[in-house]
Amino acid sequence: MLKIDNLHATVAGKEILKGLSLTVNAGEVHAIMGPNGAGKSTLSYVLGGRPGYEVTQGTTRLDGQDLLALEPHERAAAGLFLGFQYPVEIPGVSFVQFLREAANSQRKQRGEEPLSGGEFLKLAKEKAGLLRLDMDMLKRPVNVGFSGGEKKRAEMVQMGILDPKFAVLDETDSGLDIDALRVVGEGINTIMRAPDKAVLLITHYQRLLDYVKPDVVHVLAGGRIVRTGGPELALELESQGYEAVA
Repeated sequence: MLKIDNLHATVAGKEILKGLSLTVNAGEVHAIMGPNGAGKSTLSYVLGGRPGYEVTQGTTRLDGQDLLALEPHERAAAGLFLGFQYPVEIPGVSFVQFLREAANSQRKQRGEEPLSGGEFLKLAKEKAGLLRLDMDMLKRPVNVGFSGGEKKRAEMVQMGILDPKFAVLDETDSGLDIDALRVVGEGINTIMRAPDKAVLLITHYQRLLDYVKPDVVHVLAGGRIVRTGGPELALELESQGYEAVA
């Protein structure tokens, strides 16, 4: 589903990704772990198309489509979802309106009919219930006054509504307490565990992987994948640290 070959990328003139190659098949969950500065968040931003991140070499394809040739909104319409480590606040815009506009914008890009108000509210209630988020929260401005856990759960509601085929989740476990971590993990499994979907989890720690079981674990260091293994590799990293494993 996602195939990255020899990807090089720079930020402010400094090369961060230095020949990264990775393949994620449909139906799989892959975890990327690595020390600070390894290039994990850079990889997520490059995939999402964030300005300022320049690809200098290599290819990235999603279902055979050249991802790097698409604008960020086109990547989203093609089925890519990027979950941020720090979801942004948007004062003055209600979450419900934001989510409806996002969903219908993607549907329009794909040539689909927009959701009516009633259809959207039914869908939003279903996904909010899945993440145990009160619908009243979604009537508030986007993420304004939300705790760290509420922001992450609201982001998973957004993922459920947009229903992507490939999700890149950048440190989704950041800022979550034990209960919120379990709820978010269950949400990821319910929304994205399917034969025609895939997930790339970027994380520092094993704890999210207790709830979202990865099929493959990669170690990213120095801008490259330096080691790949099964779920046991995450436990090895947890006990020995990155220097011993990488």
